[in-house]
Amino acid sequence: MKVSILTLGCKQNKYESDCMANILSSNGYDVTEKLIPADIYIINTCAVTNEAEKKSRQFIGKCLKLNKDAKIIICGCASEKNQKQFDTNDNIYSIIGTEGKEKILDFINNVRKSKYNLEIEYLSPKNPMKTSTREHLKIQDGCDNFCSYCIIPYLRGRSRSRDINEIVEEAELISKRSNEIVITGIDISSYKINNKLALPELMNKLSNIKCLIRLGSLEINVITEDLMQTLKNMPNFAPHFHLSLQSGDNEILKKMNRHYTSEQFFEKVKLIRKYFPLANITTDVIVGFGGETKEQFENTKNFIKKVGFSFVHIFPYSKREGTSAYYLPDLPSIEKKNRVDELEKINIVLKNQYLSKFINKTSTMIPEEKKDCIEGFSPEYIRCYLISNQVLLGERYKIKYKEIYKDGMKVELI
Repeated sequence: MKVSILTLGCKQNKYESDCMANILSSNGYDVTEKLIPADIYIINTCAVTNEAEKKSRQFIGKCLKLNKDAKIIICGCASEKNQKQFDTNDNIYSIIGTEGKEKILDFINNVRKSKYNLEIEYLSPKNPMKTSTREHLKIQDGCDNFCSYCIIPYLRGRSRSRDINEIVEEAELISKRSNEIVITGIDISSYKINNKLALPELMNKLSNIKCLIRLGSLEINVITEDLMQTLKNMPNFAPHFHLSLQSGDNEILKKMNRHYTSEQFFEKVKLIRKYFPLANITTDVIVGFGGETKEQFENTKNFIKKVGFSFVHIFPYSKREGTSAYYLPDLPSIEKKNRVDELEKINIVLKNQYLSKFINKTSTMIPEEKKDCIEGFSPEYIRCYLISNQVLLGERYKIKYKEIYKDGMKVELI
């Protein structure tokens, strides 16, 4: 039977979808991640924003247009938040939440419309099917931060970490078929062994893996001399740090329950650059949170320039019912859009400033797709554009950066 697994949201969902794909494929199902005619659709939903939740619901209609008799399975954060919104017709066969995806075969063969309890120990499907050039490896689930705007801790549960030996074993498996692994989780900075923060220990264990190791999003508490020294000693570490900022104003950070000041954040950036002067440092920023004033927004603008991020993912604040920030003041949509536009202009300048540092420098790239030319990424997570008929997708090649081009750089093979 043909099964289409449709994934919305984060890298964790993608990893878990790939694990479900492996389970199904191993049991004789024909699995795709494309929205095409299929006998069974699995919709792995997202609830990080109202819009993500809406898109998750809309996929039901899209599936039924392709096969009105299809069996539909719903899982993920949006169904953890509210199962009833998906129980719309007889095609909806099973609805679970964020837990239990490793039991996907049961949900196809037996109706289940109830959630599992959020676990206090790490439990997740494992051993993903290869569906992309850059593969993900999940090391933990859940979050203890409870940022005031975020609903995810209520849907994913408290932070719990995966056994280090199991992680290394899976990394070795993936490295036999791929040249890059992205370490992912809801909050990988909270990875622990015996109840102690242990990301440096994990990365040290992964230093012998025969492929590039890239870290997912980090909180600044994990940026320590110990971690930096460990990463510096790794021959396979990709020097790209995505540090979640959200605001450059201390009053807004306090409202967000972010547990640091802009000054503390800046010190961590300096520590990264002490060990990795050309590290690609990217971030997320939310504009318009909690009635953000013009002065508070200016503080964020100035801080972004001060840090010199290479790229900023910018989001207008979207209220989420069920979060502690839901009742805070909000701004008109047009004001939030104007602020997003202001930051996007700064973004372009900062990105070009960063990219210009690499002209005529050497690196490597892993080609991912062929369009007008070969496109892929370097360890610094710079998008590379290469004109060549001599490369294979997924392999790693030595390159020289030539010039800024589109959203990245033109490169040539060495």
